[in-house]
Amino acid sequence: MLKGEVKTNSRGITWTLAANEQDLVFIVMSIHILLVDDHKIFREGIRALLEKEPNFVVVGEAQDGREAVELAKEKRPDIVIMDVSMPRLSGPEATRQIIAACPDVRIVCLSMFAEQRFITAALEAGAKGYVLKDCSWEEVAQAIQAVHDGQTYLCPRIAGVALEGFRARQVKPDLPSHGRLSPREREIVQLLAEGYSTKEIANQLHVSVKTVNTHREHIMEKLKLESLAAIIKYAIREGITTMNE
Repeated sequence: MLKGEVKTNSRGITWTLAANEQDLVFIVMSIHILLVDDHKIFREGIRALLEKEPNFVVVGEAQDGREAVELAKEKRPDIVIMDVSMPRLSGPEATRQIIAACPDVRIVCLSMFAEQRFITAALEAGAKGYVLKDCSWEEVAQAIQAVHDGQTYLCPRIAGVALEGFRARQVKPDLPSHGRLSPREREIVQLLAEGYSTKEIANQLHVSVKTVNTHREHIMEKLKLESLAAIIKYAIREGITTMNE
């Protein structure tokens, strides 16, 4: 390696050997980022900002939670910037599946929703950061760096809401929670709430109609729900889906 030449290895460690042998060797850790949002124009804007930062490297983009899980397994990013509300597989459920498959990956949720149910769902799934989409870029960058460094980051505007949600769960630990459901059952809850038929769900998940119906029965039994309308209300209340996709 020549003096002054910049090198980057496969783990994202960038270094340069100074022209003066007595100078120190500078080491900069690149943060590899997977960007997940169902709106392409938003992804393009965030990517442009990320690429202006010297230590941020975008390794991929996903347009929904299901694609995010597959790309996270393939790319093994340091950080996933995750939208909370997405069709087919929500941000919290994608977060849960990514962490199960790739424990070293850390999730920062970037969302338009400041309501308690969305924040609680994301944090319970394992997200280490939650920032609102109308925050400044400096705050987003700060959140990425903080979470990469092993900290938890909540933007100031939602910190109090997050604390209230935590206290509510402590006071009433038996509140309905989709933590009782299996990953596949949570997927089916979201798809049912988004209006997909049993056959459409079976096609998306590559299972039989009978399997979907069995899962639906188990969901209703576990959550003590008696109708599809009740499942939809539950999904909205728990932040699994919204009605404005």
